[in-house]
Amino acid sequence: MNRKERTEQKMQELFHSHAAGEEGTDGAFMQILQGYIFGDVCYTGSLDNRMRELVTVTVLTTLGTLPQLKAHVQASLNAGCTPVEIREAVYQCAPFIGFPKTLNAISTMNEVFAGNNIELPLPSQRTLTGENEEERYQRGLAIQAPLYGDEIAGRYTWLPGEFAQAVPRFLTELCFGDFVTRTGLDGKTRELLTVVLLAALGGAELQVKSHVQGALKAGNTKEEVVCALTHASGYLGIPRLFNALNACKDLLQRDE
Repeated sequence: MNRKERTEQKMQELFHSHAAGEEGTDGAFMQILQGYIFGDVCYTGSLDNRMRELVTVTVLTTLGTLPQLKAHVQASLNAGCTPVEIREAVYQCAPFIGFPKTLNAISTMNEVFAGNNIELPLPSQRTLTGENEEERYQRGLAIQAPLYGDEIAGRYTWLPGEFAQAVPRFLTELCFGDFVTRTGLDGKTRELLTVVLLAALGGAELQVKSHVQGALKAGNTKEEVVCALTHASGYLGIPRLFNALNACKDLLQRDE
């Protein structure tokens, strides 16, 4: 297939619509956009449509671009993602982008679900029992420590008073205890999505490198990490792609 045929095929697969032509006020721009994302990037690397759409949903949630998120929640369903998988991808953005932007994304997502006659609320994926106040910390630490060790706790001992312990603890309880303990997405997928989320934030290259290392430990290959970041480039922009790749070059260099 040539580039035009690839773009048309991918648009049909994901959106059940034709690729852009000359119609509308900005047909030429849409042809460039679709040609790059759906004609080039979607055919480069190993990730399938389902994983690519989870990456896209994560990036668009991070950026707060709700009209595009709405379109890609539908595309995710068309690609074979379950509603639970899509919801978990959106939910786990909260510790990184804050609750308000995540709530906006959830509202947009649920609008698409309702339009597809998907019954809400979706089944709960919570595994915490709530019987022990230490559960969030202990369950979260059991996931965090094998991937990241205790470096965060050691890094913030300089904070005044109770914050030296509270800040690292909040990270463990919220990111790993409240979200990563949930079912609906496996740990490998969650770590890969976290990498592209951090890349999309910009200015979080230290965290990108840390989570690339975590993603590799969780079972992702170097190629999958690079594929996910490259796939996200049409949404987060080329400079943030290069910043993320450069930040973890030593981790992602191909094996000789």
